[in-house]
Amino acid sequence: MRAAEAVLPLALLGLAACSTAPAYAPPAVSTPAAFRDTGPWTPAGAADTAQAGDWWAVFADPVLDGLEQRLSGGNASLAQALARYDQARALARQARSDLYPTVGIDAGAASQRTTSAGRTDPVGLSASAAYELDLWGRVRSQVAAGRADADASAADLAAVRLSLQAQLADAYFQLRGADAQIAVLSSTADAYRQALDLTRRRQVGGASSALDTGRAETQLATALAQQEQALADRALLEHALAVLVGEPASSFSVAAIDGLSDAPRTPVTTPSLVLQRRPDIAAAERRVAAANARIGVARAAWFPTVTLAASGGWQSTGGELLTTANRVWALGPAAAALPLLDGGARKAEVARTRAVFDEAAAGYRQTVLDAFREVEDQMALANRLAAAQARQDEAVDAAARTRALATTRYREGAASYLDVVTAQTAELDARRSALDLRTRRLAASVDLIRALGGGWNVASS
Repeated sequence: MRAAEAVLPLALLGLAACSTAPAYAPPAVSTPAAFRDTGPWTPAGAADTAQAGDWWAVFADPVLDGLEQRLSGGNASLAQALARYDQARALARQARSDLYPTVGIDAGAASQRTTSAGRTDPVGLSASAAYELDLWGRVRSQVAAGRADADASAADLAAVRLSLQAQLADAYFQLRGADAQIAVLSSTADAYRQALDLTRRRQVGGASSALDTGRAETQLATALAQQEQALADRALLEHALAVLVGEPASSFSVAAIDGLSDAPRTPVTTPSLVLQRRPDIAAAERRVAAANARIGVARAAWFPTVTLAASGGWQSTGGELLTTANRVWALGPAAAALPLLDGGARKAEVARTRAVFDEAAAGYRQTVLDAFREVEDQMALANRLAAAQARQDEAVDAAARTRALATTRYREGAASYLDVVTAQTAELDARRSALDLRTRRLAASVDLIRALGGGWNVASS
C-alpha cells in the first residue's frame, strides 16, 4: 500500500473526530422594539432593507462625492487597516494549513568507513508525509479562531473606513459652514461700510456726532476681524481634508461656495437591524466567537496528540539508486504524547481562555449598548436642531426687519445711531447662529448615518 493511501483513511478519521470547543451562540443582548427619539426629520423604517454604500450621495454634493472617492485610495489610516486585515487573513490560512499533511523530500550522500566493509558511499532519496490526527478538535478550533479573527479584522476595516468617511464629511460640512460665515461677514462688512459713509456725511452736515461715526467704525472693524477668524478656521479645515484624502496640505484646496445645503431627512432602521449593520458590533461578535474556539484549543491539551508519519524512497551504498531492490518505506506513529503532570499549566490555560471569552462577551454587550446610545443621541440632535433652526430662521427675519427700521429712523432723525448699532449686532448674531445650527444639523446627519452603520439606498429615502 502506498503511503498516501494509508494516510487518507486516518485523515478522514481525524476530521470526523469530536471537538472540545463549547457550543457557540452570540451573547444575548436585549434590544428595544423601536428607537425612542424618532421625529419628523428622522422617519423610521425607510431603510430597513437598504445596504450600506456611498451613503454620502444623499447630500447631493459632487465635491463631497469626489473627496470621498479620493479618501478610499489615499488615506494612510485606511491603508494601515487594510494591511492589518491582510495579516489576519494570512494567519487564518496559516492555521488552516494544519488540517493537511506536511510532505517533504530528502536527498543526501555521505562517505563513511567501517572495519568490516571498508569505505562506502551511501546515497538516498526519500519522501515523507506527517499528519496530526485532530481527534479532539484542537486544529479545527484553531482554524475556527483564525477565521473569526479574520472576520473581525474585516469588520474593523469596515469600521475604520466608515469612521474616516464620516470624519471627512463632517470636516467638509464644517468647511462649507465657514464659507457661509465668511459670505455673511463679507456682505455685513459691505453694509457696515455704507452705514459708516452715511454717518460721516451726517457728521459733516452736523446731523450726527463723532460718537456715531466711532460706533460705525467699531462695527465695521469687528465684522472684519470676525471675517479673518472665519478665514483662519476655513484654512485649518481645508488642511484636515487634505490629510484625510492623503495629500499635502500645501497643494490641496477646495473652492469656496456661497450658501449651505439643508440636512437630509435620515431614515432610521430598527434596533435589531443596527446589530447587523454596525461593523464594530460585527467585529466584537467575531472576537467572542474566536475566544470561544480558543477554549476548545485549551481543552484539547488534556488529551493525547497522535501524529502519523509515512515515508518512502530509495537508499543505496553503490550502484544504481532508483531500482526496486533499493526501495524502502515506513508507516507508523511518529509521535504520541500525553503530558501527565504539568503543575496546573493546562488548567490555568483553560481558565484563562474562559476569562478571555467572558471579557469579549462583555465587550460585545457594551458595544451594542453604546451603539444604541449613539443612535438615540444623534436622532435627538437631528430633531431638536431642526426645530431650533426653524425658530432661528424666524429670529433672523425679525432681526432684519428691526435693523431696516432702525436705519430708516436714523436717516429721518427719529432714532440714535446706537439703535442702529444694536439692531445690526442682533441681526449679525442671528444670521451666524442660524448658519451654525445648519452646520450642526449636517454634522448630526453624518453622525446619525455613522451610528446606524452606514448609508441607505437613496431611492428608498
